[in-house]
Amino acid sequence: MAVGIFDSGLGGLTVLDAVEKRLPEVPFVYLADSAHAPYGVRTADDIFDLTCSAVTRLFEAGCDLVILACNTASAAALRRMQESWVPADKRVLGVFVPLIEAMTERQWGDNSPPREVAVKHVALFATPATVASRAFQRELAFRAIGVDVEAQACGGVVDAIEDGDMILAEALVRSHVDALKRKMPDPDAAILGCTHYPLMEGYFQDALGSDVRVFSQASLVAESLADYLVRHPDMGGTGDSAFLTTGDPRKVSDRATQFLRRQITFQSA
Repeated sequence: MAVGIFDSGLGGLTVLDAVEKRLPEVPFVYLADSAHAPYGVRTADDIFDLTCSAVTRLFEAGCDLVILACNTASAAALRRMQESWVPADKRVLGVFVPLIEAMTERQWGDNSPPREVAVKHVALFATPATVASRAFQRELAFRAIGVDVEAQACGGVVDAIEDGDMILAEALVRSHVDALKRKMPDPDAAILGCTHYPLMEGYFQDALGSDVRVFSQASLVAESLADYLVRHPDMGGTGDSAFLTTGDPRKVSDRATQFLRRQITFQSA
């Protein structure tokens, strides 16, 4: 059984690391569309086309189930893919829903009407495309009422992380948190709506203050995937673990190795 993990770049490795630890018996095929990253500044149609192309490659690699470990793709392309593109014998899932379920304290598959929850003021940090899609607010409205969401488009953070410039990334995080807090001075919770951002979680937490609960996605997605595979044993797929990229395999391998602090070797997609 092989499960596909897709991201426009290396941020999805935070999800891969978590799901590998949670499901050590499952092989994963990771695809980074490094040649076209970042997605966060692209149009919705462009993101849709690129995501479909990447997911097709993962289907070809033997994956019946693909996780879009990219919030931008999940926000801008997933619903359209599920409604009009995904083959009947395949599944493509995103990373928003497990996070929202955790924040609203709902179990997976709880389709009861939306209700009031403890969290009232939520800060969302995400890429410009994710913010523009309003996908987070849409999914949240299915599950909760009375929650005020203030979104901050965090331009430049993904590029800085991908370039390995963590000093710039930290400065940008603090700048974006300051901008958010001018609009929402006292959030109850903060959503790190990009799979790159867990690498900066400590900086987000420090800038926001210890009384703000910060929700990050990797471990939540891992638990949700484990539950999904128990309930859908038919989504097995075939193939062995692999790392694929549309970019320069050597450069991407070097950055990924620094990213996860273990040897990662990418091949051309």
